[in-house]
Formats: sequence, structure tokens, C-alpha cells
Amino acid sequence: MNRKTAIVTGTSSGFGMFCALELAKAGFNVVCTMRNLDKADNLLKLADEQIVTDRIHLHPLDVTSAGSIKSFAAYINKFQRIEVLVNNAGFALGGFSEELTVYEYRMQFETNFFGVISVTQAVLPIMRKSRTGRIINMSSISGKFGFPGLSPYAASKHALEGLSESLRLELRPFGIDVVLVEPGSYKTNIWSSIDNMAINPESPYRFYTEALLNNIETGKGNHGDPLDVARLVSKIAASSKTPKLRYSIGNGVKLSLILKAIVPWKLVESAIIRKLIGTRKGSH
Repeated sequence: MNRKTAIVTGTSSGFGMFCALELAKAGFNVVCTMRNLDKADNLLKLADEQIVTDRIHLHPLDVTSAGSIKSFAAYINKFQRIEVLVNNAGFALGGFSEELTVYEYRMQFETNFFGVISVTQAVLPIMRKSRTGRIINMSSISGKFGFPGLSPYAASKHALEGLSESLRLELRPFGIDVVLVEPGSYKTNIWSSIDNMAINPESPYRFYTEALLNNIETGKGNHGDPLDVARLVSKIAASSKTPKLRYSIGNGVKLSLILKAIVPWKLVESAIIRKLIGTRKGSH
């Protein structure tokens, strides 16, 4: 096979599914991984409609399972070269820090952070041997900007940002690029666990939870098309130029990051809290 090979994790829906399709359309053979291959129907249907089925190769992978990672590593060893890895598998856990367990934080990190490390370590020997490769880590604006009710997700993405900075420096001598894509809010199901946050009438954070859920619901009309992110990923993957470290994308994302860089944090936090809950205080 003369086609280049790309691996995308978390391809059952959302960014991962669209990234796999866009990479296939760009001419890559795409190894599409997901925990449950029974959820591949939509991906396969779209691949058939876009006439790229022959470039889509399914493989089961749970990025939190050592056994699954071992099986995945054995599978990809048949490839002499792997040009692109898109670390996309992830989820967002909603809740307020005082009320979440340490176990829940660990589970968030197992997928969003340690899962990225495990998959990357499986792929790197092949990329390093061929002295070429591009690792695209799907981060988020939450990797640069914390938000109330999202501390597990924001913390995991902040960790991913630090990992990617270091990894890029480590791998440049081997001809391997590391890239962060930082989307804002898009129409994907990653927010489902947040949408389903339970409102506990006894919680001191009840008013905050209600405000957060209302803010998410009212903002859905402004969420972007995930296909735009997938096209950006495909463009980065196929480009012959050395990519930047970070690519921010989405409504208001670049402006938010600029404001955080130049505006005192006291003013930033006041604006966020005023937008969510007005002048109300948590003690009541």
C-alpha cells in the first residue's frame, strides 16, 4: 500500500469520526479505534456515502485498559510507517470539586491524559524508526481556560497541554511533530455528561449548577460544526510544512485567550461569575 497511514482514537462519533473521514478523503488509510465496534455504524455509513470505505480500518481500543493497549500495539506493528496519530478519545466530567470524588478525577485523567500517553507510547517506536510522524492531540479551550463546574475536564486538558509541549521538544530531533488542536464549543456529544448533571436540592452549589446548565443550553445555538475541526486536523496532517504547536478554533476562542493573556485575572473571573450568576453569593 502506497497510502500514508493515520490512526484516530475515539472515532464512534464527534470529532474523531469526522477526523477519520476527512483523513480518508485526503488519501490516508485510517485506523479507526473505539471501545465498542458496535458503535461504528454511523462512521461506516458516512464512509460508504463518501466512497472511502476501503480506507477505513476498524480496531477496538480502550485507551484506559493495559490489555487493550497491548493488543493495539501488536496490531500496529505490522505497519512499517505511521504518519499521523490523532489522540482524540476523551470525555468531559461535570461537577463541582467539593462534591466530586478523587476516583472521578482519576477516571477523567485515565482517558483524557494517561490514555494519550499509552497510545502515543505504542505508536512512537514506529514513527521514531522511520524518523517521521505527526501527533495531533485534541485539547480544548479548557486546556487554557478553567471554568466552574468543569474542573476535572479542564485539569486533564491543562495536563495534556503541558505534556504536548514537552513531547514536542523531545521528538523534534526525530522528525516527529506534536500539535495541539484547541476547539471551543462544538456540536458533539462530549457534553452529554454535563448536560445530565444532577441538580441536588441539598447542594450548596445548586444555584451554580442550575446557572451552568442554563448557560450551556442557551449557548448551544452558537456551537460550531465539528466538521470544521476535522478539516483543520486533516489540513495539519497533510501539510508538508512544519506545523505550529497550537491551533485554536471556534467562536470567540482566540479572543478569550487573548483577553486572558492581557486582562487581569480578577476582571476575567468577575466577568465569568457575573455572566453565570450575576451578583449572587454562594452563601445562602
